[in-house]
Amino acid sequence: MTEEIKTRRGGPARKAKLAEKNYWDELQAIRDEQRVQIRTGIQVVKESELPLETNRQGLMRWYMHPTIKDTALSTMIFYQQEIPPGSRSGRVKFQGGQVILILEGKGYTLIDGVKHSWEAGDVLNLPLRPRGIIVQHFNTDPAVTVKFVATEPNWTECTFVDRGSGFEQLEDAPEYRR
Repeated sequence: MTEEIKTRRGGPARKAKLAEKNYWDELQAIRDEQRVQIRTGIQVVKESELPLETNRQGLMRWYMHPTIKDTALSTMIFYQQEIPPGSRSGRVKFQGGQVILILEGKGYTLIDGVKHSWEAGDVLNLPLRPRGIIVQHFNTDPAVTVKFVATEPNWTECTFVDRGSGFEQLEDAPEYRR
């Protein structure tokens, strides 16, 4: 068995590795980094400065993300998504607890197989459920791109990306190409 595996499983090797650091000082260092981020981070995130990413969920522009560290806050996830006319997002299972503001277009969202219609100006609330929810968005307009923004707490640092329910891509958006 390698030393790395022994260390991961515990015992004297792990104890020795843990003894190499002062974890109180590490906590203080994290605090100091967070204070700098709050003091020097970007206050206004401009849409024009963000790329439109094509990913398994579709077309997204990330304003706040767990790995974006140059904003004043990192406690929220915030993105804009676009769904081309007649298309749909990917289908995803996640914890829920997300709020979506529809900016343009009309369509519907399936939440655990139940259809919820919406249009520009509506707010869609994705419920927080212990076993998670399955969600997919559909653009029913043949001519107008749907645009919405979504936000949720950044639980990934305290509950891991699975957020207690699992986080699985169940279907890719049609525009996604590997």
